[in-house]
Amino acid sequence: MFKKRFLATALSGVLALSALAGCSDKESSKPAGGSKDKKTVELSLMLTPQWKGVMDATEQGADYDSFFKYAADKFSKQYKDYDVKVKVEVVASEQRDELLNVKLNGGTPPDIFFENTFAMGDYAHRGALVPLNDIVDDAAKKDIDQNYWDTVTFGKDIYFYPFSHMPGTFAYNADMLKAAGLEKYIGGENEIKTWTLEEYETILNSLKKDLPKDKYPNAYPMGLYALNNQADTWNLAYLRMFGNQFFDKKGNIVLDDAKGVKAAEWLKKTYDAGLTNPGAESVSSNDVLAMFKNQKIAIAFTNSVLFNNTKAEMEQGKAPKFDIRLANIPSESGDPLTFTYVSGAAVFNTQDETRIKVSKDFVKFFSTDPELVKASKNGVPVRTSVANEFKSQNPLFAAYDKNAQYLFNFTGSVPGYSQLRQVLFPELQALYTGQKSPEQAIKDYQKNGNQVIKDAKENSVIK
Repeated sequence: MFKKRFLATALSGVLALSALAGCSDKESSKPAGGSKDKKTVELSLMLTPQWKGVMDATEQGADYDSFFKYAADKFSKQYKDYDVKVKVEVVASEQRDELLNVKLNGGTPPDIFFENTFAMGDYAHRGALVPLNDIVDDAAKKDIDQNYWDTVTFGKDIYFYPFSHMPGTFAYNADMLKAAGLEKYIGGENEIKTWTLEEYETILNSLKKDLPKDKYPNAYPMGLYALNNQADTWNLAYLRMFGNQFFDKKGNIVLDDAKGVKAAEWLKKTYDAGLTNPGAESVSSNDVLAMFKNQKIAIAFTNSVLFNNTKAEMEQGKAPKFDIRLANIPSESGDPLTFTYVSGAAVFNTQDETRIKVSKDFVKFFSTDPELVKASKNGVPVRTSVANEFKSQNPLFAAYDKNAQYLFNFTGSVPGYSQLRQVLFPELQALYTGQKSPEQAIKDYQKNGNQVIKDAKENSVIK
């Protein structure tokens, strides 16, 4: 049951793009205009900007609400139980939580929210969402890798229906590797190259020693950053490089073992050896991205959107042009590390059984319809069938799909993850500045992080 424990916040200046396909949020007892036998059910669907158009941004009049308006019309025409009207509203990402908190506190949550599940996980713990297990069938489970389902599962229940995703990997400057005599470590243009940890260390050391200083002045092998709470995802991968599982089965951090400490020691050793940019404690992710684009860093973080945007900037003359390719984050075991941001729909607990049922039916419809799921090509498809269908247009789809077997759930689906992000970067800063030893930084992160999780568990409906 939804628990009314949301704090009221002031809502000012909320900018939203809305497309009206309905006029209220309640079920109407009046017959629908085109049907004498059906009652009208009016739903609200919110999303942050995802992609423009139904299938492609080149469509005439393409906007962020186009897909869901089209999907709602298609759904309503075939739905037998009710005449369904859907109000679609696009809200700015930075205003999402403020808006939702006000709506939840006022007892008027949206019926459906389509978003990156990383940003919405806390709403499942807070009891604001309903499980979607009953609309997930075997066909979907077979077509969508289990690692994606793990990402959207909290406790024993699925709370988001996976639609597309945004995988995180390394991006590397193949021209810089060639200049340092590292041709044999370069993967194909449409490959996500996997290096062993030993190979990766060879690459970093060779880049430092052999990269021509006249061609690439003041350049560094690898990018590191720890300025703010954005310093979680890739750093969480590095801390798993030596086999630490990070979270135990109860959702507690268990980084404080020999494997976790070894990973922190590796980061410190790599940093002190000058194999990364200096001043990581005061460098942001945006700073590293800018350095990479300007060929001051050979290997940096990326995700599918950043990668495509960087290539587009090169083609448009907005950034220096070079041969940019992808690689996995290495590990001591040889199995690469990768993670992703899954986007999908969640259904809020509006306390209205009819609207919840229709909302779930609509979510299942646009998440499984053979035509509509093809829109996931605007991101990276979670469905193997869609990835295979469009791999000729985007060969990296096949590479990302193959890479799914190596995904880890970086949030652990633990309660309070948004607060947990605030705990990591201060310890990384202390590590890089030498204020704390690797052992102490890991110990303090685990202690403070587990306190955040403990406090959040007390308010979580998921046990």
